[in-house]
Amino acid sequence: MESLYFLLAAVVLYFLADRVLDAAERYAGRRFAYRTVIFFGLLLGFTLAVFWILRRILGAS
Repeated sequence: MESLYFLLAAVVLYFLADRVLDAAERYAGRRFAYRTVIFFGLLLGFTLAVFWILRRILGAS
């Protein structure tokens, strides 16, 4: 069951990172040059934070 929670969180975070990057680009009024790198950084940051929280809540090792 824990694997399902982590998978679901990963899918949601993927779409969240895409929305955040898209909103930042709209705010700036242009596409960013290193869009892929920025997306990766957002996704990595969100994932590390949420997975840490899930491990604390679920008690997984």
